[in-house]
Amino acid sequence: MNRHLKQLACAGFAALLGGWSVSAMAADVSKSPEVEETGKLTVANTIDFAPFEYLDADGKPTGIIIELAGEVAKLVDAELDVQRTPFPSMIPGLAAGRFKIAWETFSANPDRLKQVDFVMFIKAGIAASTSPEKKDEFTGELPLCGKRVGVSAGSASDFLVDKLTAECTEKGLEPIDKSVFNSSTDIIQAVLADRVDARMDDATASSYFEVTSKGQLVVLPTLYDVAPLGLAIAKDDKPTADMMVSALSELFENGTYQSILEKYGMGAYAIKEPYFVGDMEALRAE
Repeated sequence: MNRHLKQLACAGFAALLGGWSVSAMAADVSKSPEVEETGKLTVANTIDFAPFEYLDADGKPTGIIIELAGEVAKLVDAELDVQRTPFPSMIPGLAAGRFKIAWETFSANPDRLKQVDFVMFIKAGIAASTSPEKKDEFTGELPLCGKRVGVSAGSASDFLVDKLTAECTEKGLEPIDKSVFNSSTDIIQAVLADRVDARMDDATASSYFEVTSKGQLVVLPTLYDVAPLGLAIAKDDKPTADMMVSALSELFENGTYQSILEKYGMGAYAIKEPYFVGDMEALRAE
């Protein structure tokens, strides 16, 4: 997959995804002005976070988010245009108006909500993965203290490791040695090469990789920060928010949403309905 990631140009994604355009729009799904004008549903995405988005054996983007985005494009009678974007650039890109939707699995926090809003569509926690040989080294109430841990830049895992490091030092334990990467695949390779002891990542992605890698990495039992996750949109962009909530609601109601999650073994992470979050008080316990 790394080879394909390096070789596949960004412009190729639109061509690969161009088949997601249909002639009929669901009556209760609104279109944003941008979609109405361009005929495209444009989303920023890393194409590097299985099972949510990744390249299959033929180099074609696939995964939970790619399939959901394709179904939303059908509902609004648009062509799906995925713009490959590094995760740390997504919220600044929304704030700067470079795109209207960043579809990843964002957790909401006060700092992010100063710049963007969210539409929640799934739930998950954060988990650490390590090699089978090192699994028994992670013990105690704070198993990551003193370990070398890799995280994706700007992700929830990045902030969580800082919080856990503070807890380690407060209890007189060694701090976590954090390494920051721009790609989740780079973190996996770092663990396999023994450059870090573990990776912190979304629990759903971690579980998926444990299965697909046939146990090259195993997920540690402690689960952190279980919370709803959502796609991000520019702050106060009500037309885009309304479009995404209404389209996802249709996919929830007609069974498409649950079917896609179950296809990737993620049915347990479904939420009851998609919803808009513009401030922390709007978050719901799932």
